[in-house]
Amino acid sequence: MREAEIKALLVDPSNNAPVILLKDRNSSKAMPIWIGEAEAMSIALGLQNGSFPRPLSHDLMKAIIDDLEGSVEKIVISGLKEGTYYATIFLKSPDGSIAEVDARPSDSLALALRVGSPIYVADEVFEASAIESPFAEEDAFQEFVECGMSLSQFKKLIG
Repeated sequence: MREAEIKALLVDPSNNAPVILLKDRNSSKAMPIWIGEAEAMSIALGLQNGSFPRPLSHDLMKAIIDDLEGSVEKIVISGLKEGTYYATIFLKSPDGSIAEVDARPSDSLALALRVGSPIYVADEVFEASAIESPFAEEDAFQEFVECGMSLSQFKKLIG
């Protein structure tokens, strides 16, 4: 299983459909998942830490889980059949037991954003649909910026 992060929410120019791009945290590969417009709006709000005056479905799911003193341990994009992705939400109850709930990936991702749970993709699913991330160079540059290299080390590198 691979840990992933939501790298971008894009629009497919060929059909104007929203696409979520999940990036593998340990490689330059990413996996696109086409989603519905309502889920895209909810994910966009989650990415921006925004909210509506009244709770959206994913806010409601979070409130129910919180009120029951449960938690979302993780979400897993667990399957791919005939072009349709499948996901599982792993819910932990107060007594420590884990329930696995079948869900659409878009709903799982929107919930994960709200509760801060990790996102995983099954290896076989990722390998079947991964592409080179269009943000690979940007990520490499950001890693370089964050590495804390001193000026003398940088001069040695370019000299």
